[in-house]
Amino acid sequence: MAYTSLKSAPKAFDQHKRLIVVQVAAVLALVLLLFSKPALAEGSDGHEIVETIGFAMVLICFLGRLWSILFVGGRKNDELIVSGPFSMTRNPLYFFSTVGAAGIGLMFGSVLAAAMLGLASFLVFRFTARKEAEYLAGKFGAVYAAYAERTPSFWPNPLLYRDEAQWLFSTSALRNTFRDGLYFLALFPIIEAVEYFRLSGDLPTLFTVY
Repeated sequence: MAYTSLKSAPKAFDQHKRLIVVQVAAVLALVLLLFSKPALAEGSDGHEIVETIGFAMVLICFLGRLWSILFVGGRKNDELIVSGPFSMTRNPLYFFSTVGAAGIGLMFGSVLAAAMLGLASFLVFRFTARKEAEYLAGKFGAVYAAYAERTPSFWPNPLLYRDEAQWLFSTSALRNTFRDGLYFLALFPIIEAVEYFRLSGDLPTLFTVY
């Protein structure tokens, strides 16, 4: 279900700065992980289990973002989407992205890295979500207020799930989200390559991440 506003509204929140912060943080995190090693010995059963859980979380992120874009792609800030993943949480894209960020840390084999990446993503997206909520409240008024009252801001509540019999989606938005999601998935072979070069002694280890 979607609601279209007929009244004027404040200018939509510019997410460009948020994207820059996320990109810079991602690059810094990768550089730090490049010259560190996890406390769990690489190749051990514990490391492999943590790594597998991390990969599953990244895959959930990838599929969850695609699912969310099917509902909102091309209509964000123009319509109020309240069905599908948006019926369980007001910010499914941010939720799945945070899951993916934490998953990257686990793919490295570090619970600490997972916690730090997940927390950093959560804080950035929480700020963005608040700005977007202000915009949507100004544009959709009482309709958004009712939606916000019954729907969690971040953590999904599956019991609230509602679907649509059919919906239209933007192929370009889906294509862009698919492309962006590939960056998450591409980290798996990159991390495996880093582990190989570290074990072979070609990469220096400056510190250990627990």
